[in-house]
Amino acid sequence: MDSSDVHKVLISDSLDSCCKSILQAQGVEVVERPGLSTQQLITEIEDYDGLIVRSATKVTAELLSTAKRLKVVGRAGTGVDNVDVEAATRRGVIVMNTPSGNSISAAELTCAMILCLSRQIPQATASMKAGRWDRKKFMGAELHGKTLGILGLGRIGKEVALRMQAFQMKTIGYDPIIPPDVTASFGVEQLPLEKIWPLCDYITVHTPLLPSTTGLLNDVTFAMCKKGVQVVNCARGGIVDEGALLRALQSGQCGGAALDVFTEEPPVDWVLVNHPHVICCPHLGASTYEAQRRCGEEIAVQIVELAKKKALVGAVNAPALISAFAPQTKPWIKLGEALGALIRACIPETNQEIHLTTTGEHLRNAGNYLISAVAIGLLKGSIQANLNLINAAQYAEQAGLKVSALHSDTSSECYMEATVGSQFHVMGSVRGDMPVLLKLNRTAFRQPVSLDGDLILYKSQPKDFQSLPAVLRVLSEAGVQLESYHTSSSGDEEWSIISVSSLPGTLTALKQHAELMFTLSL
Repeated sequence: MDSSDVHKVLISDSLDSCCKSILQAQGVEVVERPGLSTQQLITEIEDYDGLIVRSATKVTAELLSTAKRLKVVGRAGTGVDNVDVEAATRRGVIVMNTPSGNSISAAELTCAMILCLSRQIPQATASMKAGRWDRKKFMGAELHGKTLGILGLGRIGKEVALRMQAFQMKTIGYDPIIPPDVTASFGVEQLPLEKIWPLCDYITVHTPLLPSTTGLLNDVTFAMCKKGVQVVNCARGGIVDEGALLRALQSGQCGGAALDVFTEEPPVDWVLVNHPHVICCPHLGASTYEAQRRCGEEIAVQIVELAKKKALVGAVNAPALISAFAPQTKPWIKLGEALGALIRACIPETNQEIHLTTTGEHLRNAGNYLISAVAIGLLKGSIQANLNLINAAQYAEQAGLKVSALHSDTSSECYMEATVGSQFHVMGSVRGDMPVLLKLNRTAFRQPVSLDGDLILYKSQPKDFQSLPAVLRVLSEAGVQLESYHTSSSGDEEWSIISVSSLPGTLTALKQHAELMFTLSL
């Protein structure tokens, strides 16, 4: 992506002014239009390369299908549940967030909620404002010595743990991704969920809203908890089943709840909000001046770095693209695309799995982006989509093409092999900045073949010295100029590759001189 690819950005929610200033300072045109209706936004977005949102704007599949120029959606905040990430991926649009921008603010609000639950501060304040002096009614409990269960131990969960440990709370938790030795380093013992429920005096959730986390606290899990457990949700509405929470509050199984988020915002049913043991806020987790400035600044810087090809930070749907910004990676991406195109040219109707094998330390973690690169080569020209490293693997899967990758330590030299069943095998590498072909099927080339420009590949019988002059004569008569010629070493197959100035309109006259013949335009 060149810097000119993102030259006009729409900010459709209210953001700190630093976001606009940073983008404009880098030559990006910025338009701020908060409060647009869905239809207005669909009409407006046609003219923009980038879109920056907070939580109010819903980036739907319909919106994305209209946004022909759109290349990046930036969410100034942590969650991206207001963005149809799958639809964006199909369109080849990068979705990025600012995962650290509001971490401190969200953690501090969570800690404040825990303190308010323990001492009933909001209820006592409301009582006094109503003219009452109810000292006996609002008996609280110390946090000292109590157990806090933290579900989700990423940035926010970690910050909550560190702060609540200052109150001498015991912190336990669960995270399916972060290793237990990492969480132990900041004082959180990881346990299976079924062991966490009965131990906790307080539970706070800090996970994204996923199918696996929706209703994480429900009737079954509340029944497993210590009676009177207190629950905090400053993450996403729906992680705590609101119906189950209300039932647990009514039965006394849950002693109190602090909610900053709801399944529907604002809530349609206010019964839970109005329960006397519930304290709540209107989704204020990121509502601090510092968080808003930090998120606005971070998303602007991330978009500028993307546009200038410096880095890709915060992308939630483009793992293959993250590596594409390293200069040493780009030739390998070109190689992957070239090998994919070579497979498509030689076996156009293949439905077998394509296995990639890489060697060499530089390619140890290259499988992700090489799978996408090969998929681009396989599909280019056969579908109408705007193929790139973001969506190519998804489109390949939809087309019935499965590409897998593994790394081998059998050689210190960096190269890449692609195998299609037992019928086809190619090996390539990079020389300087140029992708090259080393082997085709069972034979190696005497010199690496540059995978660039227009190529004619043909297989002839071994030691058939008549085929090359015949092929060259046909090309000359067609006005096609030969640029280079490569042949494989001796073996039971012999392949020749001719680089030409342009591809002939038809191969009919050529194919009579070769057993197999293909063309490739790279």
